[in-house]
Amino acid sequence: MRTSINALVFVTFILLAQCGSKENKTKVDTPVKKAVEFPRDPHTFANADKAIMKHLNLDIDVDFDEKKIYGTAKIRFENKGTDIVILDTKDLNIKSVKIGDRSTQYTLHEEIPHLGSALEVSIDTFTTSITVEYSTSANAEALQWLSPAQTSGKRAPFLFTQSQAILARTWVPCQDSPGIRFTYEAEVSVPKNLLALMSASNPTEKKDSGTYSFKMEQPIPAYLFALVVGDLDYRATGERTGVYAEPSVLSKASKELEDMETMLNAAEKLYGTYQWERYDVVFLPPSFPFGGMENPRLTFATPTILAGDKSLVSLVAHELAHSWSGNLVTNATWNDFWLNEGFTVYFEYRIMEEVYGKDVAQMLGLISYSDLLKELEDLDYGDDTKLKLNLNGRNPDEGVTAIAYEKGYFFLKLIEQTVGRDNFDIFLNKYFNEFAYKSIDTETFLAYLNKNLLANHNKADSLINIDKWVYNNGLPDNCPKIASSRFEAVKSAADGFLNNNVLNGSKAREWMYQEWVYFLRETSDSISYQQMAMLDKDFRLSYQDNAEIAFEWLLLAIKHDYTPAYNRLERFLSTVGRRKFIAPLYEAMANNPKLAQRAKNLYERNRSSYHYVATNTIDKILDFSSPN
Repeated sequence: MRTSINALVFVTFILLAQCGSKENKTKVDTPVKKAVEFPRDPHTFANADKAIMKHLNLDIDVDFDEKKIYGTAKIRFENKGTDIVILDTKDLNIKSVKIGDRSTQYTLHEEIPHLGSALEVSIDTFTTSITVEYSTSANAEALQWLSPAQTSGKRAPFLFTQSQAILARTWVPCQDSPGIRFTYEAEVSVPKNLLALMSASNPTEKKDSGTYSFKMEQPIPAYLFALVVGDLDYRATGERTGVYAEPSVLSKASKELEDMETMLNAAEKLYGTYQWERYDVVFLPPSFPFGGMENPRLTFATPTILAGDKSLVSLVAHELAHSWSGNLVTNATWNDFWLNEGFTVYFEYRIMEEVYGKDVAQMLGLISYSDLLKELEDLDYGDDTKLKLNLNGRNPDEGVTAIAYEKGYFFLKLIEQTVGRDNFDIFLNKYFNEFAYKSIDTETFLAYLNKNLLANHNKADSLINIDKWVYNNGLPDNCPKIASSRFEAVKSAADGFLNNNVLNGSKAREWMYQEWVYFLRETSDSISYQQMAMLDKDFRLSYQDNAEIAFEWLLLAIKHDYTPAYNRLERFLSTVGRRKFIAPLYEAMANNPKLAQRAKNLYERNRSSYHYVATNTIDKILDFSSPN
């Protein structure tokens, strides 16, 4: 989720008064009235100040033949005296809307780019629930349907959802805003040889009936609403933790994540009791577009973290940290995205320090700093380098950059250094407890920070300079400096290699992946073709299994026309769907005249295996016209 996304076309909402009768149509040409500013979210049509969603009862059939979900969604809401309730939808086929057993009038408004169509339902001022019968379309952006050949086991089809940021509306009608929370129950029917899982209480074995029941008793926003269906088995890694994966992957996955219970205990030691009962991870097929997705009780994970040596489990620490920052206390709108991700990166590194030591946390921090500097340059130090974003009229995916993650992390690191770690930990414990199961904006957090922490520390406010961090472009000059003795040694090794063609093989073979990433970035501008060949011969980097190292090496190969790595490049792009990796590789190829056409050919060949989240980015990079 750390890939920069090109700017998209701005959209202007047209405000119209709600008046007259509403016809029972599926499309009209009149845009819906934008809801009164609650929760100040420009990415939802919901009139949540009048009728706010509280509970969902969902009954769905998953049809792999038609690649559709057929569903009935009973939505309970708090009615504050309105005769209209508005839901978010996108590309849904609405069959009927009922109040109890009685059909009611509704209007499915004209589609607005990025946002979809508002479903405006006529109700009585005392109505508190409606039932929507619907089906998804072949274009449902949240859903990825995979054939058996696209899975690890090659035995059965697979389906997974990706609801973040505003894609939940493409597979269930809802009020799709991070500021609106609801509980849910679901009954899901799938082919009998498959297991269904959700971001809820989950089974650990397949049922002969193919019908599964789920319950999520803690209120969550729609972007955390998730479903996965596939040939999956389960293995516990602790009393409260475990791993789901295809049978061919399960042993490797459970071994890689055997420290999950230790991570969970470390997280609780830092910031309080885990509120979601269980923490399980499901490994998805390679086309999953992110490293992980923090669905409550069921983190989705990419198989690219299965390096065989636990070197990439910081991703699991990151998704676990979301159980507090994001899932428990949530950004009210996507303009406040840094409240989710900056806190989570900070918490992730604290977990990694607790479990794997300070050296690892320092190296992760320095890689974050490198990623942040590159993102600042890519964004030309413009308005999107502020922590508080303005995504009004834009796709909220544009906010998924290193700014929210890394700049947010360094802002929190600066607060920690200014007031002291112990004081900051006390504050964070109080913060997570105070705002549990709530969604807040940047201004609410800053007011709470000033009142409950900075006011108690002389000159802390002026030393931090909050406005510069949150509301100004770029990176303030008081950004914390992180030192790593291990990286200093790697830099010396890189300098020696560039100048003398000498690299201590025995030491390099003991490097952690972070050290290899740092080494490759340090040599990126000056390395020669011959030096790349030497590294490849001695360390077989073109055959590297660690995805982070492979990615850096392939970027280097594209930059310096190192052709022996091109076969590996093609295999990587055909077997990995993680946007963080594939989008920069396609972009680098597109910027190399020798590889531009090859990039388009490869993308055309692989595009059907990628998720919409990835193709939506890469289509723009390659100026690719997607098929109708």
